[in-house]
Amino acid sequence: MDRTSHRRRRTAGLIAGAVAAVTALTAGVLTAPAASADATLGQLAAAKGRYFGSATDNPTLSDVPYQQILGSEFGQITVGNTMKWMYTEPTQGQFDYTQAEAIVDRAEANDQLVRGHTLVWHNQLPGWVSNVPADRLLGVMRDHITNEVAHFKGRLIHWDVVNEAFEENGSRRQSVFQQKIGDGYIAEAFKAARAADPNVKLYYNDYNIEGVNAKSDAVYNMVKSFKQQGVPIDGVGLQAHLIVGQVPATLQQNIQRFADLGVDVAITELDIRMDLPRTTAKDTQQAEDYGKVVRACLAVSRCVGMTIWDFADHHSWIPSVFPGQGAALLYDENFGKKPAYYAVAAALGGTSSPSPSPSPSPSPSPGGDGCTASYKVTSQWQNGFTADVTVRNSGTAAIDGWTVTWTFPDGQRISNLWNGDLTADGSSVTVRNVGYNGRLGAGASTSFGFQGSYTSSNGTPTGIACAAA
Repeated sequence: MDRTSHRRRRTAGLIAGAVAAVTALTAGVLTAPAASADATLGQLAAAKGRYFGSATDNPTLSDVPYQQILGSEFGQITVGNTMKWMYTEPTQGQFDYTQAEAIVDRAEANDQLVRGHTLVWHNQLPGWVSNVPADRLLGVMRDHITNEVAHFKGRLIHWDVVNEAFEENGSRRQSVFQQKIGDGYIAEAFKAARAADPNVKLYYNDYNIEGVNAKSDAVYNMVKSFKQQGVPIDGVGLQAHLIVGQVPATLQQNIQRFADLGVDVAITELDIRMDLPRTTAKDTQQAEDYGKVVRACLAVSRCVGMTIWDFADHHSWIPSVFPGQGAALLYDENFGKKPAYYAVAAALGGTSSPSPSPSPSPSPSPGGDGCTASYKVTSQWQNGFTADVTVRNSGTAAIDGWTVTWTFPDGQRISNLWNGDLTADGSSVTVRNVGYNGRLGAGASTSFGFQGSYTSSNGTPTGIACAAA
């Protein structure tokens, strides 16, 4: 069996499993195994018959800590940019899937589902498309769709066939396709995609259609018309680029009305931005908002999954497009899990707060001051690893700071630490809180993490201890 056949068979198995899980949930019989207390978001979602994924892009492929989280935490991947027309057909008739393949290959190696994004969009088009004569553009569009969908045939669960074709008032966006082909271009795009791959699910995708409004009404009417005409549409993607405190009250109602048309719904590009800087109050509201979105999806059987638009704040598109706003994702710039992460986990049936690792058991610090620490290796590869340390106030009164110390037994070294202030002297390590995570109420916890290296072995640190300030 050649490599392409093998990966297509493996992907087909993943897709079949995902479809079976959703079918079982719709029938009221959940067959997916229950998630453990330490389950990832992907595992928690799978236990609900859904997927929970992240978008990603090619520059992150060399970021080892990022890839460790991406490959282990999420059950689905969306190729953020390099499936778009400007990358895949930069010159008419000359197709290049190298960059997209790199991400799809990585996802398949991690047994992750993949969404294709996007075939027809008014943005990120190569310049030559705008110069195609009106009487030839439909054929050019069909050729592009046919080539790309056929190339990835059997490897994707969804295609965003057409993206952002409506204005806020519900009118058609005057893209080059709308102007030169007319209203029929969207239906023709779906027909071409179906002809190229009879099995992949075909989606219309847009922003600001999460609630019931003029724009979502227009999309609803289009989908209803397509279903009546037999145009092959399988789903609607709600991008869900939201603002803290502004999750539409009609989100679940809107998901349900699309589902009632006989199509699936996916949350495709979820992030919830805030005015910077972050504060505890904003983090709390953001966490509540993420939970609302997840619960709305879970409440509708045909809402098949959720994808965040990347997972760590330093890879978010928000600050470059909305100056003064950001902090929109589940992980901070140092890969620390934010309150929003735990809100998503809780909505999916997992734990709502960090839990200490069972190996080793939390060790009380000398003096009985109520501060404990536990250490856990989260991923490991040849000569490298990442680890998390959970700090918990086990006393009855709040503490205003903490210091964790340990000794590496095998000469390990820390190269990058987040959510803490590091001092290292040979094998002896001291980590103190930073400004935002020093105060812990009774029973509360926080965590920090790091990337490290080792030579021959990576034994558990000795003498791990925590002292409260």
